[in-house]
Amino acid sequence: MRIRFKQHSVLPGFGPSFGYTLFYLGLIVLLPLSTIVICSGQQGFESFLNVISSRRVLLSYRLTLLTSLAAAAINSFFGFVIAWFLVRVNFPGKRIVDALIDLPFALPTAVSGIALTTIYCRNGWIGAPLEKLGIRVAFTPIGITIAMILVGLPFVVRTVQPALEELEQELEEAALSLGAGRWINFRRIILPMIMPALLTGFALAFARSLGEYGSVVFIAGNMPLKTEISALLIITKLEQYDLTGATAVATGMLIISFLLLFLINLLQSWSSRRLKGI
Repeated sequence: MRIRFKQHSVLPGFGPSFGYTLFYLGLIVLLPLSTIVICSGQQGFESFLNVISSRRVLLSYRLTLLTSLAAAAINSFFGFVIAWFLVRVNFPGKRIVDALIDLPFALPTAVSGIALTTIYCRNGWIGAPLEKLGIRVAFTPIGITIAMILVGLPFVVRTVQPALEELEQELEEAALSLGAGRWINFRRIILPMIMPALLTGFALAFARSLGEYGSVVFIAGNMPLKTEISALLIITKLEQYDLTGATAVATGMLIISFLLLFLINLLQSWSSRRLKGI
């Protein structure tokens, strides 16, 4: 006679927890997104293509993607520098600087947009000197990029900072003792170790920039064919009671964003596997 013992999961309550997770994810994320896709599909595929292939929509897509990628790339570089400075350097007021990094999380985006517009307009503190040099920031793609940099910087810093804190400095010291220069030490040891975290920060900053509205709406100026990002175009169509057009633009942006984020996640996964193989 065989006695069968009931196998228990390592995680207690796995079944109910998994069910609640799927329910919450479907209710908060999947249901709204599927509603957008369904609403845009009701107008027909040909009508959907006509909307997303119009010149105004394509220019808004291009502006949104280019400024978001530029902001995420800039944040990746300077976010790494700031995280390195906070982890490796002790200086007076370090806790204050560390707390200021999270300020864009708590600050309403409309407030940051008004502040950026005031500073970078033609008669602003920074905008006026730049205007004399022939550089216009407010109501240009440059201003949009700056607004996206502001809201995306904390994602990179807070993602890279723990990776730097866990980095074993003994490896760096061993490489230096073996004759490796600082650049080789950074390229062969430090960069591969933090690359997954850096890519994660880039993806988070990029995703945040794609959907940004409050801090961009003021400094962009919302000029069609020039400074109109996709979020502004969607709001404009909703104000004109063009629900089908708004959902079509949103669906097209959703598809593009998903594909780009999927590629970034693949790159992050490849980097993690490569790091484990070192």
